[in-house]
Amino acid sequence: MIPPAFIDDLLARTDIVDIIEGRVALKKTGQNYSGLCPFHQEKSPSFSVSQEKQFYYCFGCQASGSALKFLMEFERLDFVSAVESLAGRLGLAVPNDRSPSDQQATQKRKATFDVLEEAKEFYKQQLKDHPQRQRAVEYLKGRGLTGQIAAKFEIGYAPPGWQHLLSGQSENEAKVNQLLSAGLIVDQKAEGKRYDRFRDRVMFPIRDLRGRTIAFGGRVIGDGKPKYLNSPETEVFHKGQELYGLYEARKSSNKLARLLVVEGYMDVVALAQNGITFAVATLGTATSDDHIQRMYRVVSEIVFCFDGDGAGLRAAWKALLTVLPHLSDGRSARFMFLPAGEDPDSLVRRVGSQKFFELIDQAQSVSDWLFTKLTHDLTEQGIDAQDIAGKAALSNKAMPLINLMPDGVFRQLMIDALSEATGLATERLKDVTVQYEPSIEPSAPPQIPSGQDVDYSDVPDYLEPDHDNLPLAIDPALAMLILQPELAFVFPEADYEILMQNEQDQLIKEIALGVYAEQLGSPGEILAKYARQSEQRYIKKAFEYKPLLAKEHLKDEFIGRMQKKIHAYQKRSAEGQISHLLSKAPSALTEAERILLRNHFARQSSS
Repeated sequence: MIPPAFIDDLLARTDIVDIIEGRVALKKTGQNYSGLCPFHQEKSPSFSVSQEKQFYYCFGCQASGSALKFLMEFERLDFVSAVESLAGRLGLAVPNDRSPSDQQATQKRKATFDVLEEAKEFYKQQLKDHPQRQRAVEYLKGRGLTGQIAAKFEIGYAPPGWQHLLSGQSENEAKVNQLLSAGLIVDQKAEGKRYDRFRDRVMFPIRDLRGRTIAFGGRVIGDGKPKYLNSPETEVFHKGQELYGLYEARKSSNKLARLLVVEGYMDVVALAQNGITFAVATLGTATSDDHIQRMYRVVSEIVFCFDGDGAGLRAAWKALLTVLPHLSDGRSARFMFLPAGEDPDSLVRRVGSQKFFELIDQAQSVSDWLFTKLTHDLTEQGIDAQDIAGKAALSNKAMPLINLMPDGVFRQLMIDALSEATGLATERLKDVTVQYEPSIEPSAPPQIPSGQDVDYSDVPDYLEPDHDNLPLAIDPALAMLILQPELAFVFPEADYEILMQNEQDQLIKEIALGVYAEQLGSPGEILAKYARQSEQRYIKKAFEYKPLLAKEHLKDEFIGRMQKKIHAYQKRSAEGQISHLLSKAPSALTEAERILLRNHFARQSSS
């Protein structure tokens, strides 16, 4: 563990503006700096950096934090790597007082990255030099790929044979263990055999956002099985989180606006060969929440590309349910369905880049796809969506889905579109919480706007959303203390000790006592300390708080609110003490307790 004192000193020596300005164009606006948020796409600056408070906050996507948090989010670094990056800028060595197990885990992780990088270079060299490399070269050429695009994606070749990576390593147990940890070799313990996982395959390195090789995908040459083979899960590779091509897409453009989600690596590479450099692919899994979150940190629009058959429609429906909760204002999603028998690779080669771009632009919006699918469900159940009963049914199907979306303009526009389609007032629609009924497998698919034939059979049903999320109200006193921690010194420590009635009062108490203990001195330090989600929601809400009074009078507002709060606690405490004394026998009262009771009754009689 890195000592907290070192982290505090590191943040104290670091100017957050210097850290962010090298990555985001900032402009001085009053006391703060502003710019376009690097974590979501926007046209008007909503990203604010406070040099005084040493924190950043985006009023659009609510991203916030200290210089460390910025590096972790922007560079996709873990905490230790972010600390090392900041320390390196200042010429400081990070104290190495982590536990032996932590140090061992860090060393093992580094060794895994190293051996994956070595394997990548080995596979690249085999594509150039191996006697059987021509089979791989011909395969790539047959898919329309040039040497230039293969070099960009660092494509390689795993030659036939069982122990190329193990060659010469039989006595080096440490190296063998590294190959095992990286998922590059297979250990058949029952048979006492170890051999290369990837054999006679075109190799696609999978890279994280820092460009480090974290895994491989291998495409078999010929008729072998499986056709595609991915690395197994390792300590550096989690396939439910990673996207092939995301690193290359970000590297290709500083103004990336959207991402096209396709099925496989060859689709990504073939599209890049044809000038479509913003394609990414999931790695044998359905699109997950982690995938969506990662993409929306980079772009504001996601275009999902699916086959137009039943499997493609099922995948598209799952993707819709996954993306809806993430569609806050400023974000969008579209759905592109391919003609029968086509994949992105074959289609772009057949119609050309310009036409493919047009097809992307014509992709269905969320509302189009949602209403097309639900209307088709009704038709299959013998319900006419244009009559009164059909419009009621459509409302009951659509509103629970729309309710998955965050509050905002986008959600309201979806409700407005449903209102226009059904003739039902928007306020009445907001009351609809009926669960979406299961759809019946259709016998014939409808036509989507582009005219492509699509089979809607077996599209999975809607899962009921969670309606328990309520708006969060921030205690103004807590908000002001987070924004200006020095306000804690207005009241003595003892006044904060009595705060305990609710979660926000307890947070006021903890922060104030932390300020007194010189552990907390800035909003950034408060953010760093309170990482639990239950606390972070209050911290983030504080950055949106607008005080009633001007900044120069903020102290007066804080005093007024805290005095009322403390007085209420003191009153409850006194009342509890009197109740306790009244429950005691008179003979058991001390002289001080008798005086306290006399004074209490005297105050009551005078009032």
